[in-house]
Amino acid sequence: MAGKRSASQRETVSDELSTVFEALRRAASGLPDIIETTSYGTPALKVGKKLLARVKDADTVVLMCPLDEKEMLLEAAPAIYFETDHYKGWPAILVRLSRIPPEELRHRLEQTWIRQAPKKLMNAWQAAKA
Repeated sequence: MAGKRSASQRETVSDELSTVFEALRRAASGLPDIIETTSYGTPALKVGKKLLARVKDADTVVLMCPLDEKEMLLEAAPAIYFETDHYKGWPAILVRLSRIPPEELRHRLEQTWIRQAPKKLMNAWQAAKA
């Protein structure tokens, strides 16, 4: 049947997504109350009920991002950040995992966490860092 993947192809896709998710896990390490879950059938990270990031494919992460910051990132680093028509007008940006330095991915996830985390949790985390 056309369009069906063999078991070995599914395992390869699953392994590739696991590798991408592991990079997200590393970048989010130390952020409190991170929940590992799924979103649209792919691995994702949330804080509370709010999405931080999810794996889109073997080299792409969807990262929640305010629209004004998104525009700035798209202009400043188009080799790293991009969007498809599906994401236009939405507070999410696509990230090429193979192009983003680990410390920048960490910074972006931390900024997203600060915006998405409950205020009490965010304030406690920032106070503990100070």
